[in-house]
Amino acid sequence: MTVRVVPGSGRSILGEGPLWSARAQAVYWVDILGRRLHRLDLAGGAVAAWPMPEAIGWVIERERHDGFVAGLASGFVQLDLDPVRIRPIADPEPGVAANRMNDARADPAGRIWAGTMPFSCRGASGAFYRLDPDGRCSLVDGPYTIPNGPAIAADGRSLFHTDTALATVFRLAIRDDGSLGPREPHIRFPRDWGSPDGMTLDADGCLWVAHWGTGRVSRFDPDGARERWIDLPASQITSMTFAGPDLDRMFVTSAADGVDEAHAGALFEVEPGCRGLPTLRYGG
Repeated sequence: MTVRVVPGSGRSILGEGPLWSARAQAVYWVDILGRRLHRLDLAGGAVAAWPMPEAIGWVIERERHDGFVAGLASGFVQLDLDPVRIRPIADPEPGVAANRMNDARADPAGRIWAGTMPFSCRGASGAFYRLDPDGRCSLVDGPYTIPNGPAIAADGRSLFHTDTALATVFRLAIRDDGSLGPREPHIRFPRDWGSPDGMTLDADGCLWVAHWGTGRVSRFDPDGARERWIDLPASQITSMTFAGPDLDRMFVTSAADGVDEAHAGALFEVEPGCRGLPTLRYGG
């Protein structure tokens, strides 16, 4: 499998949240602890970046408006670029300064599913929330120490989610009222696999999961059996997204926090050998 370091992608302290934007023909990703949002123009290869006032966990495009919803340490916000403009939507954990947003995904109904976690990565003070298109925020699951994912099935009836601290990827049913069924173990990571981090589904219904600590991404079949993996030249791999007009390119984020590696914190491109699902947007 071909793996390349994206030129100009830099060295993120904690790269995360890669997002393919068909609207902009670009890949966005964040540096959570570096408080920056990055963009790779897929056609020309130019990389741009915007500083953020707080730790930023992710961005998701809005369906009916330009710009994004972003997960800042202080909660869900509307985010516009050039110039940067931030407007609050909802704070799921008012007064909890020790927590931040970590990972999120939109579903076919235009809702956002997002987890919170402690900055320290210690203690299960985090939770899982749903942001509806009308701006209402609901607690749907918890507690969590390091929530990662989610990846949402194409029919919107189930999602995959993990607490990295538990080394287990869970499957949860999404009920008609937007509540979740119980966590059902789907994939358990043995110690030599590292820890499960971000994830996404492909068009075949297979789940791709990033391995924090062992430098790879793996593809699991619908039953949870590992089908194959791709090794990368950095140990702390955090997430991935399918990109390009045919959704047949994959971009992978990584982190440099606490490691001395030449390519730690870079954005990588790999050949996945399959196609992804279209990027979904927030309905509000």
